[in-house]
Amino acid sequence: MPLIPSLLLNVGHALDHLFLLIFATAVSAIAIDFGMGRWEDMMPYTVGAFLMFGLGSIPAGRLGDLWGRRPMMIVFFLGIGASSIAVAFTQTPMQMAIALTVLGVFSAIYHPVGIPLLVQKSSRPGFTIGVNGLAGNLGIAMAALLTGFLVAWQGWRMAFIVPGLVSIVCGVLFAWLAPQEQMAASQKKRVSVQLPKNLAIRTFVVMVGTATTTSVLFNITTNVNTQLLAEKLDGLVSNPSNMGFLLAAIYALASLAQLVVGRLLDKFPVKPLFFSIMFLQIVMFALASQSSGWVWYAAAIGYMVMVFGSIPFGDNMVVRYIDDSMRSRVSGTRIAISFGISSLAVYLLGPIVKHAGFTQLMVGMTAVATVGALIVFFLPGESQMRSHVMPVPKT
Repeated sequence: MPLIPSLLLNVGHALDHLFLLIFATAVSAIAIDFGMGRWEDMMPYTVGAFLMFGLGSIPAGRLGDLWGRRPMMIVFFLGIGASSIAVAFTQTPMQMAIALTVLGVFSAIYHPVGIPLLVQKSSRPGFTIGVNGLAGNLGIAMAALLTGFLVAWQGWRMAFIVPGLVSIVCGVLFAWLAPQEQMAASQKKRVSVQLPKNLAIRTFVVMVGTATTTSVLFNITTNVNTQLLAEKLDGLVSNPSNMGFLLAAIYALASLAQLVVGRLLDKFPVKPLFFSIMFLQIVMFALASQSSGWVWYAAAIGYMVMVFGSIPFGDNMVVRYIDDSMRSRVSGTRIAISFGISSLAVYLLGPIVKHAGFTQLMVGMTAVATVGALIVFFLPGESQMRSHVMPVPKT
């Protein structure tokens, strides 16, 4: 993949995460504009976006393998941009819920299509995934900074319009500059991976299980961190701009974890490295659940580092153990199951915080992290997997 299209694919990852978090960042302003009593009352209206982000990954992955990844990425850029602009013109919570659901449909395209397209000829897939993950998480940081600025400058509607226009421009550039595919991935005859049925099933179950716990933690933290920061630093920081900067700093620092993990994955076995990250998640969430003020802020940096650091493992396992001819479909299925389940966490987030508070929420996330660490134990060892993975022929 030439430099500019590769860059646009990484920008696409940033935009994908940014779009999904504009609502969470601007939810207080949206609630006031729509006459809702509290921000928690608006949160259930975003569940459609996260549900379709998961369920839409299955048809997106299938189309990526069978029709082509390049045309699907053009659909992604143009579709998510147009639907974001449509969100800006909604007038009621139900209209917004529908528009956000459509946005979720287009956001589902990126992960099962864009990442396999980016790594399909990479000699260092771990590093490539790490850089791509860094780009995606910088999009989360930009959601905190850009949305806060646009809400203060022109209101929450502009926070959806500006990135929507940027995405449409990126789509036009990608259509112009990205090289045509010679054939769809499913038509390729090269086989680089042939796992026995028992190892394939076991590995897929671990992929889905850890993806689910990671998605639950990712969705909860990224959707609640803005409000959590305001409560935990109440009396210490009150200026909205400073709050936005502190939140963006958490995401920017945590984003570096994916780059580091990506490099480590090219050098070390997956299982012990993955378990170490998952164990540290438990420690950091437990610490955050019992702290406040700047101690909590330090713990928040720690748990976001571990949440972001766990993300590259799923994509890396797909690259290592799934042949390129069906990577989009496997990725789509994995994401559909994990985000389909984790979207329920987003739906329940507002009611849980409203009735139980943030401390109990953090205790719950500690439990979810523990389950994720236990699932990693079932991943086959490196020696079992290596004998079934063959070098990909050079092109």
